[in-house]
Amino acid sequence: MAIGANNDQLDEKTRTDFYKRSLKILKSAKIPFLVGGAYAMHNYTGRYRDTKDLDLFINPGDCKSTLDVFTRAGFETAVTFEHWLAKSTWNGHLIDIVFNSGNAIGEVDDQWFKRAIYGNLFDIEVRFVPPEEMIWSKAFVMERERYDGADVNHIILACGKEIDWKLLLDRFGPHWRLLLGHLVLFGFVYPSERGLIPAWVMSELLSRLKEETAAHSDDRFCLGTLLSREQYRVDVDRLGFTDPRRPPRGKMTREQIQKWDAGASPPGCKQVSD
Repeated sequence: MAIGANNDQLDEKTRTDFYKRSLKILKSAKIPFLVGGAYAMHNYTGRYRDTKDLDLFINPGDCKSTLDVFTRAGFETAVTFEHWLAKSTWNGHLIDIVFNSGNAIGEVDDQWFKRAIYGNLFDIEVRFVPPEEMIWSKAFVMERERYDGADVNHIILACGKEIDWKLLLDRFGPHWRLLLGHLVLFGFVYPSERGLIPAWVMSELLSRLKEETAAHSDDRFCLGTLLSREQYRVDVDRLGFTDPRRPPRGKMTREQIQKWDAGASPPGCKQVSD
């Protein structure tokens, strides 16, 4: 062991070597991928937080080939949840391979790659998940043990002037109320920065709110399950609300929901990427 080195430093080097090797493997195999999570947050905001994994986003159709190239490289691989997440591990170090969101409404598509931001990670040229898709996916993370609203605010703070706001509205689609909630919160957190959100965006969302407030629906469904798989379980299990993650509103099967919900209780479990 070198003078001054310790186990933590060696562990960090081992993890970084694993990440670098994995990125080079995917580039050599010509499998398109985007870097998300904490590394993308650092790229956009300059804020670094300790992370024990690397989040790579891929098209759903590339999942099998991605796992195959990692397996051939000697890594352990597994599909953790068939509707959104796989993993690659080596010597206890982890890469999350993400192709959707935990609630199955944030599927990675070609638009993610068309607008990806080029950058550098571990001295390797990579593409980062676009800010709009980071906001879209993180906006839904409201578990008791994890809430990504601060990440949403920091992305808007750092990238608000460059954000494609029309695209962001389109991404949220029928869930525009959630976007409105985050934008109102941003204005509360950063009073001096409210101008980063174009006035027409707020006007559009508030107009929708005014129109919809007078509307009434007899369809009793609880959109809370899109935000937290644990905290709104009582609504669909005991209070008679339907779960929008299931057809016709959602794309998840009963079995996928049961498996995803089963791991909700332990603290620190992820819903979408870091």
